[in-house]
Amino acid sequence: MAFPLHYGSCPVVKNILLLDSEGKRVAVKYYCDDWPTYSAKLAFEKSIFTKTQKTNARTEAEIAMFDSNIVVYKFVQDLHFFVTGGDDENELILATVLQGFYDAVTLLLRSNVEQREALENLDLILLCLDEIVDGGMILETDGSVIAGKVASHNMDDGSPISEQTISQALATAREHLTRSLLR
Repeated sequence: MAFPLHYGSCPVVKNILLLDSEGKRVAVKYYCDDWPTYSAKLAFEKSIFTKTQKTNARTEAEIAMFDSNIVVYKFVQDLHFFVTGGDDENELILATVLQGFYDAVTLLLRSNVEQREALENLDLILLCLDEIVDGGMILETDGSVIAGKVASHNMDDGSPISEQTISQALATAREHLTRSLLR
């Protein structure tokens, strides 16, 4: 195993991929050195896409073994979500990571899960990946918690309340009230 730390019995994710309907990158994050070069990563993405594109993973996640890796994947509109783990990882845990990623993206994109919207909000998706896994170790799998953390990172305290969502405005008001009470 080529991970910087030995996590023992802790489940480890090797990569999370979000590809378009042609197998091209939308957002990807690798957490191990199994694919050391950029070309090796692209070759893995192309081969995993080619192997899975004819399956029907639209209603629920599918699981496949690929090059001694377990790949859990799901297709939504023109986006393909993938989570990869080692061959000794628990498929249910990998499926939970995939579902958490999908749920968070769905919430952040306001249920408009398609390539164009994903590219316009790429910063939110990349923050999502950072909130889910760090260095291969799974941090969070609840989509609403992940989306909440990403939204709080994205919220600009300097923007006027009229340009904020209701939840952002309530959070800002709560913050101002707390500050005024603590003075």
